[in-house]
Amino acid sequence: MTPALMLQGTGSDVGKSLLVAGLCRLFARRGLRVRPFKPQNMSNNAAVTADGGEIGRAQALQARACGVAPAIDMNPVLLKPESETGAQLVVQGRRVATLKARDYAVRKPELMAAVLESYRRLAAGADLVLVEGAGSPAEVNLRAGDIANMGFAEAAGLPVVLVADIERGGVIASLVGTHAVIAESERRRVKGFLVNKFRGDVSLFDEGVTIVERATGWRGLGVLPYWSEAAKLPAEDALALDAAPAAARAGAIRIAVPRLSRIANFDDLDPLKLEPDVELVMVAPGEALPGDADLVILPGSKSTIGDLAFLRAQGWDLDLAAHVRRGGRVLGLCAGFQMLGRRLADPEGIEGPPGEAEGLGLLELETVMTADKTLVEVAGRDRDSGAALAGYEMHIGRSDGPALARAWLEVEGRPEGARSADGRIEGCYLHGLFASDAFRQAYLGRLRARAASGVAFDATVEATLDGLADHLEAHLDVAALAGLAGL
Repeated sequence: MTPALMLQGTGSDVGKSLLVAGLCRLFARRGLRVRPFKPQNMSNNAAVTADGGEIGRAQALQARACGVAPAIDMNPVLLKPESETGAQLVVQGRRVATLKARDYAVRKPELMAAVLESYRRLAAGADLVLVEGAGSPAEVNLRAGDIANMGFAEAAGLPVVLVADIERGGVIASLVGTHAVIAESERRRVKGFLVNKFRGDVSLFDEGVTIVERATGWRGLGVLPYWSEAAKLPAEDALALDAAPAAARAGAIRIAVPRLSRIANFDDLDPLKLEPDVELVMVAPGEALPGDADLVILPGSKSTIGDLAFLRAQGWDLDLAAHVRRGGRVLGLCAGFQMLGRRLADPEGIEGPPGEAEGLGLLELETVMTADKTLVEVAGRDRDSGAALAGYEMHIGRSDGPALARAWLEVEGRPEGARSADGRIEGCYLHGLFASDAFRQAYLGRLRARAASGVAFDATVEATLDGLADHLEAHLDVAALAGLAGL
């Protein structure tokens, strides 16, 4: 068998995704062919693969840490929530259905075959596979038919390391409690644990490690200090949007983004956060869009018509109209682009109940949702500046209308996007375009005269992945982890 190790967590958002990414980079630097794998993911932040599929954004980052392109086998089951009770089901990169939670629970066991097929195919070309669980194995009420945690670990015969987040409090109870509720065979499968996000002198938790070791028989593999540089890496979970905003900077370009209920692909915004003269304001539900914003970005969404109703319920449509009257600029990305039009229709109920809605009326276009989904990586240029850009399309729906005659981008030799007659309202179907440094500098320069910052987004991500690998090397028992994996 290919050497492999699975990281599971005592809960969601304990840092599993970043730990796997860091370990991918650490072992890849040693010359190994490392591959990431996550059997089942739930996220509206997704990445396009070269073969036209989609996987969770975290697995795309982990693939980057390995120095390889993302592939559908790295995340064979992806759930993309569209409502409080339903989600789009993507299997091996392709959308297959939209299911209610109860229906998915019934269907889940039959997905194990696809999960194991992808895992074996991926492992066949690797020296090491690092597997990420989802949620927690302690959710024993979900154990029947499980494909995400212990169900997969037992089917694939993998050793498990448990990750706990000390920042949440109750870390000893979370580890010992997990030991108490999982089955005996699963307790034996767990070979050790590590504690993440410790602030201060890690030696102060030496006794805590000993207590957990005595109570569980599991081996402590390290205590990781809190690492603030992780904020520079793309986040997958919308919980990352709850982080405290950066302090306002005098004279900064202020960009406001309403936090939609089904916000998707919000890593579009990550490059803007790195710019020293940009203040990115994530506007929470119930708060008004700031009146002094230079730009409002309407982000992607997994439920366009539903989130348009949500936007109106917060009064953001009125705030946006006032922003436009004051001469402010608006950019719509993907679903946000569709919302800017005059009308949206979903006659087949692709994203929710069949129906239609009046758009925000800021661009002369109409959108009809269709079952076909566009999943493609693209390259092009900004027509105003000539700056090169690259990104990807991930959307359903077709948009038509006079505004498309004022395209402001060009991708793969064709016009892309739409613009209002006065040039202040723009939209496009592209995700990831701000990661292109030349385009980002040109676009920000249209908002306000400024010197280019010199921020290189891709180089920053690469340097941060290296720093993360160094951080893990310094604080984890890497030799023990390698041994557990079977290296």
